[in-house]
Amino acid sequence: MTKLPDDKSLHIVIVGSGSGAFAAAIKAVERGARVTIIEGGDVIGGTCVNIGCVPSKILIRGANIAHIQAHHNFAGIPFNVPDINRKQMVAQQQKMVETLRHDKYESIIENNPGINLVRGMASFKDASTLIVAKNDGSEKEILADRFLLAVGARPMIPAIDGLSHTPYWTSTEALIAETIPDHLVILGGSVLALELAQAFHNLRSKVTVMARSTLLSKEDPEIGDDLKTAFEDEGINIELHTVPDAIHHDGKAFTVSTEKGDVVCDRLLVATGRQSNADTLALENAGVETSNNSNILIDDHMRTNVKHIYAAGDCTNQPQYVYVAAAAGTRAAINMTDGDKALDLSTMPAVVFTDPQVATVGLDERQAKNHGLDVESRKLGLENIPRALANMDTRGFIKLVAEKDSGQIVGCQVLAKEGGEIIQTAALAIRNHMTIEELADQLFPYLTMVEGLKLTAQTFYKDIKELSCCAG
Repeated sequence: MTKLPDDKSLHIVIVGSGSGAFAAAIKAVERGARVTIIEGGDVIGGTCVNIGCVPSKILIRGANIAHIQAHHNFAGIPFNVPDINRKQMVAQQQKMVETLRHDKYESIIENNPGINLVRGMASFKDASTLIVAKNDGSEKEILADRFLLAVGARPMIPAIDGLSHTPYWTSTEALIAETIPDHLVILGGSVLALELAQAFHNLRSKVTVMARSTLLSKEDPEIGDDLKTAFEDEGINIELHTVPDAIHHDGKAFTVSTEKGDVVCDRLLVATGRQSNADTLALENAGVETSNNSNILIDDHMRTNVKHIYAAGDCTNQPQYVYVAAAAGTRAAINMTDGDKALDLSTMPAVVFTDPQVATVGLDERQAKNHGLDVESRKLGLENIPRALANMDTRGFIKLVAEKDSGQIVGCQVLAKEGGEIIQTAALAIRNHMTIEELADQLFPYLTMVEGLKLTAQTFYKDIKELSCCAG
């Protein structure tokens, strides 16, 4: 049973109310602290539940259902082009957002007397004091024994001539748009850009993606290359190494000017990355160090350079994933209450919810070599995986990276329709220091996509094309 803190308990102030903040608050109260959460926005819950993971995955799933009705590879099932009501899609989506926000955030504050919510924008007066500016113009000073900064991030808008004077979308506006664009141009080649590009294409928008370099440029190059092929096969226009020189809006349409010529569209989505909200906190008054792009610098215990100030989530130099933020928040709370808990990100799985999905964990071959490891890799096309054949969808591959001498697996890259369901098995294998031979020797159920991990492991020492079905 949670212990109710008294007024003499350790006081922890958390700035922000997203997943990292709430994970920390719950754990801190469990460990006897009293917690104040400060939120400057209109709603609590942060990015994931309100304008990120939850609404985007609902949109992606709904759009995929619309797409497969008219595009599939199965004989005897007639195609159907659905009449899409985007307004109804958004209404259902936002109802789910509201439900989850209440169940996972608002109700926690309502039912946990150890957590106090204060509304207003927080900034440091000094290393021990926050000033909270309230909506009514008043200010309140709050002192604490420990601080956790979990203020998240916002869309980063590039400095393109004319862009700021146009009614462009960020992902926030795109997710709640009640109309489907005729032609949507998307600036960006990373996760959000690609997920939303395919979603709106599946809702029958014409979509053009303009990427500064390649698609998912931080990943194994074969992932971006093969995903580009998959997108183009669907009819999505991909323009690599393309940055607009200028953008104009005439009241009805955008003109996006590039060195290749002008592109005219009715909607423009800017998805060029996110930047930390830490620049709103007056961190210089507390002496907290940040990187050049305002990310708060923390160690694996979520400690900043100021011993009683911690940080977690998208406002830091950690990877921007909600599950990383939540794990960081929990560990920060333990450490702020005299514990000792590090966050190990060496086997952090990541998923991009395109179709096929991109899923990675550990090191790719290039990264492994940069770490001084002597590695080898094997790549297995999905045409060699029985379940992919049964699904009539063999786009993509599974790749394993292992040390040459020991055979220990150090990384896995997946491009497959159910890549997100495959990658956690690879993460557990890496986390438990499994070798290629040990993975190949495991029993995997047939017909499943995850069996592809076993088959890929077997390719390190045999030709799987010579094996029978379910060969052990």
